[in-house]
Amino acid sequence: MLDRHDTRAAAFKALFAIASNADADRSAVYEEALPKDEEAPAYLTTLVDGVLAHQDELDAQINAKLKKGWTLQRLSKTDLILLRLGLFEIQQVPDVPDKVAVNEALELAKTYSDESDAKFINGILGHFVQA
Repeated sequence: MLDRHDTRAAAFKALFAIASNADADRSAVYEEALPKDEEAPAYLTTLVDGVLAHQDELDAQINAKLKKGWTLQRLSKTDLILLRLGLFEIQQVPDVPDKVAVNEALELAKTYSDESDAKFINGILGHFVQA
């Protein structure tokens, strides 16, 4: 059984695959994103379905926090998906503390992107964390 960190990583992979091919079969996407012989945990579908359902709203909020001259289209697909995932958890998953959602997005950025992108993601998501 996957822990929440591994589930978030699988959600990132699934969202990346869906962003690359909107017509992709969801069960095939999950199968590719999960370790062999793992079933999709409920939290995976919560994250993927939630991010997709709220994508326009998440994008508008992220766009509002970008520096002047930056647009969502200028962001790497990886960074945009990690921002969406982190912001969704901050705003829509009450049992995940905001700081945990940000930290998990940073850990995923360090795995799937690089340190400078992790700092960028931290700066954007920091705007949404309740003090």
